[in-house]
Amino acid sequence: MSLIKSISGIRGTLGGKVGEALTPIDIVKFTSAYGIWVLQTSKIEKVVIGRDARQSGEMVSSLVAGTLQGLGIDVIDLDLATTPTVEIAVELENAGGGIIISASHNPVQWNALKFVNHKGEFISAEDGERILQIADKEDFEFAKVGALGKYRRDDTYLQKHIDAILSLPLVDKQAIEKRDFHIVVDAVNSVGGIAVPALLKALGVRKIYELFCEPNGQFPHNPEPLPEHLNLICSEIEDGDYDLGIVVDPDVDRLAFVCEDGTPFGEEYTLVAVADYVLQNQLGNTVSNLSSTRALKDITEKRGGKYFAAAVGEVNVVTAMKEHQAVIGGEGNGGIILPELHYGRDALVGIALFLTYLAKIGKSTKMLRSSYPNYHISKNKIELTNEINVDLILEKIKERYQKQPINTTDGVKIEFEKEWVHLRKSNTEPIIRIYSESESQVTAESLARKIIMDIKEVITEKN
Repeated sequence: MSLIKSISGIRGTLGGKVGEALTPIDIVKFTSAYGIWVLQTSKIEKVVIGRDARQSGEMVSSLVAGTLQGLGIDVIDLDLATTPTVEIAVELENAGGGIIISASHNPVQWNALKFVNHKGEFISAEDGERILQIADKEDFEFAKVGALGKYRRDDTYLQKHIDAILSLPLVDKQAIEKRDFHIVVDAVNSVGGIAVPALLKALGVRKIYELFCEPNGQFPHNPEPLPEHLNLICSEIEDGDYDLGIVVDPDVDRLAFVCEDGTPFGEEYTLVAVADYVLQNQLGNTVSNLSSTRALKDITEKRGGKYFAAAVGEVNVVTAMKEHQAVIGGEGNGGIILPELHYGRDALVGIALFLTYLAKIGKSTKMLRSSYPNYHISKNKIELTNEINVDLILEKIKERYQKQPINTTDGVKIEFEKEWVHLRKSNTEPIIRIYSESESQVTAESLARKIIMDIKEVITEKN
């Protein structure tokens, strides 16, 4: 059993002992801490909640709603809702914050409470630390009878979300409708099964094949939208007559495409393609995290903008986007952030922009993918012992490559001419994660092996 308490929220497996898993006691405790934080910081007695379709979601949602009401906070419950829909609802409701009940791409036995502030944005590290401190003290004061919060169910926000997307100048419903796309949707039997077909129909797409779109929480495959998990939709497209496939994770903040021949577009290239379209129509800067493909930098500079790298984590990307006034940004895991709509990863707006671009250029999905630089990322890790000083290891690696451009915003990222390697330490285990990118998979893997050998040499030298 697992319970992970972090600055962004709490997640864990269902069932087990208090403090060792995501039990009802833990759910109430951390919801209480968050509610107290909302009352202290925003002074607004209103919180929006929503959940993905996990089988534990209804139980967790009931506990969250009741706890917030017990604190005297009004609850607007969107029930089954995407993460970006909850974020948008927080702003539109002028709420003090929001709780998203979803473990994102984690397996079915997991669930989580993800906290957003009054702007509908994920809370900062400082705010997250404050909530954890409140939870540790358990100094909660609940409302008396007569002062309990009110509860309201609201199922209108998906349509409001879709309407906001349709009103964007860069979304062209007529072009999409004219192209007459034939699309397969894999929503892993979660809320994307409701939201994505609804969006496509609103965009004028008439031919939609819904694969795993029943929101029953029974994930048919690993829910993380990586190429190795997309065999079923790839086979369906390969055997059929489709223009593309659309894949989302359980809470619909990550997006991946499949080409018309059944080959993955590549989740790293979701942001690249959408950013390319945005930058052709609006000159500006872009941001992604340090572990994302350099193809975004290439495209940004080609279109006359500047690219900036942020530390890993959505809240860090958003902070950098605001600092550099980026017109689009996100993460290489398929996360699209369009500030014109809201500062949160949003697969739905990514779909609308991608389809508009594809419709306007008249190319196939495969042709569009082949127009971008072809980089490959290798993801590895090296497990160390508790006695080893991981920070010292990273410092030694930095010294070895001091002649190369180095970024220490988040771990150590070493830049080469057309390659990079990024070393990040785990906050919970003696592990260094190693991400490398090159123009070939073989070279990317070779670069990672070289760095792992360097780390082992540094350890040997110390001993």
